[in-house]
Amino acid sequence: MVSGGAIQIPSRLPLLLTHEGVLLPGSTVRFSVDSPRNMHLVRERLLKGTSLKSTIIGVIPNTRDPDCVAFCGFTRLLCGGNSLLYCRMQPFSELLFNGHLICHTLSFSLCVCLCRIGTAGIAVQVVGSNWPKPHYTLLITGLCRFSVSSLLKERPFVLAEVKQLDQLERYTTPQRDATATDDGELGELSEKFYQAAVQLLGMLDMSVPVVAKFRRLLDSLPRETLPDVVASMIRTSNKEKLQVLDALSLEERFKKALPMLTRQIEGLKLLQKTRKTSPDNEKRVLVRKGTVFPGRQFNLDEEDEDDDGDDTAALERKVHGANMPEAALKICLKELKRLKKMPQSMPEYALTRNYLDLMVELPWSKSTKDCLDIRAARTLLDNDHYAMNKLKRRVLEYLAVRQLKTSLKGPILCFVGPPGVGKTSVGRSIARTLGREFHRIALGGVCDQSDIRGHRRTYVGSMPGRIINGLKTVGVNNPVFLLDEVDKLGKSLQGDPAAALLEVLDPEQNHGFTDHYLNVAFDLSQVLFIATANTTATIPPALLDRMEVLEVPGYTQEEKVEIAHRHLIPNQLEQHGLTPQQLHIPQSTTPDIISRYTREAGVRSLERKIGAICRAVAVKVAEGHTLTKTETLTPENSKQHGGEGLNLPSWSGCGI
Repeated sequence: MVSGGAIQIPSRLPLLLTHEGVLLPGSTVRFSVDSPRNMHLVRERLLKGTSLKSTIIGVIPNTRDPDCVAFCGFTRLLCGGNSLLYCRMQPFSELLFNGHLICHTLSFSLCVCLCRIGTAGIAVQVVGSNWPKPHYTLLITGLCRFSVSSLLKERPFVLAEVKQLDQLERYTTPQRDATATDDGELGELSEKFYQAAVQLLGMLDMSVPVVAKFRRLLDSLPRETLPDVVASMIRTSNKEKLQVLDALSLEERFKKALPMLTRQIEGLKLLQKTRKTSPDNEKRVLVRKGTVFPGRQFNLDEEDEDDDGDDTAALERKVHGANMPEAALKICLKELKRLKKMPQSMPEYALTRNYLDLMVELPWSKSTKDCLDIRAARTLLDNDHYAMNKLKRRVLEYLAVRQLKTSLKGPILCFVGPPGVGKTSVGRSIARTLGREFHRIALGGVCDQSDIRGHRRTYVGSMPGRIINGLKTVGVNNPVFLLDEVDKLGKSLQGDPAAALLEVLDPEQNHGFTDHYLNVAFDLSQVLFIATANTTATIPPALLDRMEVLEVPGYTQEEKVEIAHRHLIPNQLEQHGLTPQQLHIPQSTTPDIISRYTREAGVRSLERKIGAICRAVAVKVAEGHTLTKTETLTPENSKQHGGEGLNLPSWSGCGI
């Protein structure tokens, strides 16, 4: 708030004619402007102006009094019926009736009756919109009162000669001290008004941000500004605010505003008596429902509309602290500048905010440190997977090269083999071996290239692609990405996702991968991409050429037996709540299960069959049968637990 002595407004001010509300000095009000005069004022004064002086305008409340009828050049008086009498216009200073100033216009249908006193304000925000019709939304902070001396012009907007009124009477006593009591009745009014305002705030929840902010404001403002500020904050009618605006004497201003404040306190006391909620909740409900602060139904939780400025400032700090490249930072600052000028009601506000939130959450420079201990990596891989020597050797080779050259780009590997041999699980083990985050992207059936490259922000419901979303999820820029079922990509009118993967899986290009949603390059060169496929026949040649293909053959029977006893049987026992003392599957029985019940290259069917055996034993335990000894599975009783075996055709007598 600027004190009266420090405010020097121009002697000529453009007038904003408004009927939406009353702007008082020290308050900030949002006005919607759609009339031709006011639209011209915004375009020619606020948008084209380059100095601070051009942002200062006069706000005149429009009472819309139909008895006031006046016109420019001539004054036209109604004399009954449709007859009109024209006479020469009197000097503008004489056209004052009962404290109101009559504004002239050429249009008989536009009859405007304006208050004599207005408020000079500074436009701090201007936002234009074409929906539902062309209009501007202005955020104006009141500075001081003024009176209109003469009207200079009416077209294209109203321009008037004004006289500043703040210096008619001044009373600056920011703190309670001896000087306050020396002013007699004025000092008593000031102290009484201050105590009433403190009492009002004491009835509310101080943990609410808007209440705490008002309390700090109350202690820091000079006493002379309290009537205007408090009258603009509490629930009052426009007529009562006009009375405060018209009060030129500070003593009269206190007398006008004090009954409003007292009425608000009495209303809260009565409301609290009728409420049955707890006192703390009651205080919070009073603010939430706008009982005290009309038109300020804020979200009173962590994200508060009153804290929107702080929220935007926090977002700006996140943008600067994200350590993003210069090109991305430039775009974010540009979008942030646009965001500050938008009201939250605009649909584009949420889109811009979501975009900026994504930009600050992406791991532009955050990465994990690789574990390059080859011996520990070999032990971990051997514990997780049996056989697969070719895959393990390739991972260890990568670790060895990383020890010698730290800036090595991530390889593009493609594991090709039949279902169930562990292609997906070995990718997860590789991430554990390297100490990196792991993210799986299922590509089976994907037929839209936007799933890879994202949607452009011009579309409704646009979002980034799966690559960028995966990076946001893991929070680092060097994870292990598993592109599962890359051989089952589709193609449609929405594009070819396999073609979109060409840039992602090319080490010479993916350092500048551009998602359509981000529209800025992101470095994928540190990501370790692992693709899986059942066959290379359906992979486009251009995509296959970018990957290092590693064949994963099916398991032999001896390998399946070892995998079953190392991993499958212990896992199934744990999943079914059994112990080795309740069920024992000898190693001599496992080949019989494999040969009689499964015919596959992997071990998925074998795992399901072991699960069926565990469920059969679990039924006995659940029915109350006491197992006197360990249930041992043999080739003789395997049919009882595992069901009928496979009916395989006889190949005897056939020669090849």
